[in-house]
Amino acid sequence: MKKAFQHIISLCMAFMVMLSTMSFTVDKHFCGSHLVDQAVFSKAKTCGMQMSTDMEGHCCTNQKVSVEGQDELKVSFDSFDFQQQLFITTFSFTYFNLFESLPKQIIPFKDYSPPLLVTDIQLADQVFLI
Repeated sequence: MKKAFQHIISLCMAFMVMLSTMSFTVDKHFCGSHLVDQAVFSKAKTCGMQMSTDMEGHCCTNQKVSVEGQDELKVSFDSFDFQQQLFITTFSFTYFNLFESLPKQIIPFKDYSPPLLVTDIQLADQVFLI
């Protein structure tokens, strides 16, 4: 139970870190004061009326809201010097090679049952524990 709870908490924390570093844009299209379309990650659909820039009294407007994520957690491998890059690659290579699986051992007699005892061997050989 405790192990499952730790896995759930760690999964939730990973999602929270991912969502906090993610940036996205919300695009809205208004025709007058009426919201026609709203889109996340893409451009909002228009109402079909042409928005001309030379006409000052046009009724359609576009509104774009950008939400920027954190940059403090983003670490680039290029920002390290050569010695640090060499250490990280060597450490990760040796760490992942520690966990190579062992070859599967084949036991040829595992499906056979032992022979039936016809006589008591200790009594036949007269070997007794004192």
